[in-house]
Amino acid sequence: MPTISVDKADLYRRLEREYTTKEFDELCFDFGIELDEDTTEEVEAARKAGQETAAPQLKIEIPANRYDLLCIEGLARALRVFLEKEAPPAYTLAQPAQLIEAYVEPSTSPLRPLFAGAVLRLARPLNQLEYESFIDLQDKLHQNLCRQRRFVAIGTHDLDTIEGPFRYQCKDPHQIKFAPLNKDTVYTAAEMMPLYDQDRHLSKYLHIIRDAPGYPIIYDKQDRVLSMPPIINSQHSKIIPGKTKNIFIDTTATDQTKLDIVIMMVATMFSEYCKVPFQVEPVKVHLPDGKTIITPSVAPRKTTASHSYINAATGLDLTREQQAKLLTRMSLSARPSATDADVLDVDVPCTRPDILHECDIMEDLAIAYGYNNLPTALPRTSTVGKPLPINKLGDILRKECAQAGWTEALPYILCSHDENFGWLNRKDPGNYAISLANPKSVEFQVVRTSLIPGLLKTVRENKALPLPLKVFEVSDVAIQNPKQERGSENFRNLGAVYLDRKAGFEVVHGLLDRIMQILAVPFIERAESEAAYGYYIAEAEDETYLPGRAANVFYRPKPDAAPAKAEGGVLNTVAGALKAALPGASRDIKLGSLGILHPSVLGKFELTRPASVLELNVEPLL
Repeated sequence: MPTISVDKADLYRRLEREYTTKEFDELCFDFGIELDEDTTEEVEAARKAGQETAAPQLKIEIPANRYDLLCIEGLARALRVFLEKEAPPAYTLAQPAQLIEAYVEPSTSPLRPLFAGAVLRLARPLNQLEYESFIDLQDKLHQNLCRQRRFVAIGTHDLDTIEGPFRYQCKDPHQIKFAPLNKDTVYTAAEMMPLYDQDRHLSKYLHIIRDAPGYPIIYDKQDRVLSMPPIINSQHSKIIPGKTKNIFIDTTATDQTKLDIVIMMVATMFSEYCKVPFQVEPVKVHLPDGKTIITPSVAPRKTTASHSYINAATGLDLTREQQAKLLTRMSLSARPSATDADVLDVDVPCTRPDILHECDIMEDLAIAYGYNNLPTALPRTSTVGKPLPINKLGDILRKECAQAGWTEALPYILCSHDENFGWLNRKDPGNYAISLANPKSVEFQVVRTSLIPGLLKTVRENKALPLPLKVFEVSDVAIQNPKQERGSENFRNLGAVYLDRKAGFEVVHGLLDRIMQILAVPFIERAESEAAYGYYIAEAEDETYLPGRAANVFYRPKPDAAPAKAEGGVLNTVAGALKAALPGASRDIKLGSLGILHPSVLGKFELTRPASVLELNVEPLL
């Protein structure tokens, strides 16, 4: 969770009360945040020693999705509402005679096509503490929600030094000239890249645009530069504490949702200093396709919550009026619905993008009521914590494989579609593997249905090590299963790869026998045997392996054993595959396969040595 530092005296002044450290810690707990540190004692000790030091600070941990608490203004406002010292603020848009306009040119489309703006007309200039809080909020948003400025970049300017309308475009870096923030020398954008290469703060953002043919740039009506997002603002439009009264905020982005949150958050958090408190002046943005939008949007989002659901989830028996009052303490304006006796109408303020579902509303009500005050629901049964059987089995198998001289690997659970199917000479049956809707890389397209691709990639990256290479993994694979509520199903598999100058089929066969020996599963000499319990192998035709060098592993559970999860899953039962006349054939389960990999498979994974593999579904062995 992000941690913010706020001036202790300033926060207590805003809360209209002095708190002891214990009292404020309890207030934070009640509100759902955590006091990490109070630096008062350190500051006093330093002052007694004659050292110069800052004023006492409170370091507070904030939930990662509560962007409205990342500055002292938002934190104090939320706590005052929680303590019922004031009503939740109503954010509004000003209606000036002439809106400030910004034009987004088509040249920005390949790099950072999205733009939003806002104006704060302050009643007085920000003092030093308020200015530092303003800058710190931007930095916190840049590091968290904006993902190091990749998704969104914020620029703030003294509006009295610039003139609209503004132009947002991409331009040749050699043609862009301006004096960057805190410098008086004019540089071209191309010259700024080596200039800031060693800058501790800005160097980590240069890669975002460095190799682009054109850099994003924002000009005013007089062709003066406001900023070069996402790197740096112009010195010309620098905000000066104690002087700047009108602030123009620009945001550029690649993600519309994050852009909307960021522009709204920066504007509303400091709108309390405006001439009309909590009023933001919007900006008209002209898009390249001819459309026009007004930013930011500060209207509350209307939603509903079930009265009975909230009571059932919290164990309370509150009326709708009582629930509405508690939600108001969390800055959610709520009232009983006039059309449905079980519904609360809730207005979610623009500062609360974390409210996504009815359960979030229920959680806020529980916080306002007090978690310590919620009724204790004792369980009807007493249980003892212990590992899940499948996890315990996995630990046993890991230990035995390691003691047998194999090295455990932990590859990614995502892989490319080709690695999962084509590279293993397997066909995709369709509606089988779980595919990502928007994969960011071909390396991560599907959830693996086999452990073998990940193990082969591990061997490929370590093929310079001395032979033989013996790696294994005990982990999950997954497939689609419409019968499951979540539409998918996991299976615990064991996979192993042996790479050497010789294929080593007998080595992976030996690992199979050792695993079964440890689990006390006897070997059945022949599939036709009338043995009631055990495992056996049978020759198989599988294009993943060399012809005549592959076998399937079958498991015959005890007659009274429960049906195995493997049926209908990744490794199907062989019921019907064996002749019905064979004793026990109707309950034999295919656990997996072992064999010598086909040369075409090795070639696709860039391996030149022969290799043998083993893969089993271990869940039927529970």
